[in-house]
Amino acid sequence: MRILVVEDDKQTLQFIAKGLRQEGFAVDLASNGEDGLHFALTEPYDAAVVDVMLPKLDGLALIDEMRSNRVHTPVIVLSAKGSVDDRIKGLQAGGDDYLVKPFAFSELVARLQALIRRATREDAPTFLSVGNLEMDLVKRKVFRDGVSIDLQPKEFALLEYLMRNMGRVVSKTMIMEHVWDYNFDPRTTVVEARVCRLRDKVDRPFGNDLIHTVRGVGYVLEERA
Repeated sequence: MRILVVEDDKQTLQFIAKGLRQEGFAVDLASNGEDGLHFALTEPYDAAVVDVMLPKLDGLALIDEMRSNRVHTPVIVLSAKGSVDDRIKGLQAGGDDYLVKPFAFSELVARLQALIRRATREDAPTFLSVGNLEMDLVKRKVFRDGVSIDLQPKEFALLEYLMRNMGRVVSKTMIMEHVWDYNFDPRTTVVEARVCRLRDKVDRPFGNDLIHTVRGVGYVLEERA
């Protein structure tokens, strides 16, 4: 999952970015409203976190521009203002949720996960499964055939993306856009390396591969007879 964070306070920005990356999210950062809007209009995101008080373009105007340009990325509005009127303004501007500073990081993550679940309209929003492979999105646990599999955050994010697209071929570019940050080198082999490590943990010990390479196109996760 790829998240855009727009926040002008450097300490808060780095705090959020570090925490989200540790949770396995890909994170792009902007420290003013204009840069944030540019990212929002040109890159695909699963959700955005936008502060209200921003230089160059305030957060509510940024969200309004996103909606005017038919960008429907779910947005959490961050603000030090917590009155009912402030919350209403944030939601009326097009925000999908509103979080008052200071906030608990775990609450921010939970709200992001809820927004993404609603946006993807999953019937089983906290749980994914393909064959005997199971992923608990709340507890961030993975099991295959009842055996717990220990994954690093980026491996978890990659597997989650593949499972959310079960049966659909996803290209290396699509994976990079959703699992890695904006500043990646398109010539990198990081995707191939991560997929290889994921196979070592998810497929090889169980004797029945779920992650398949589609030569020249990308990868697909599906159960085959």
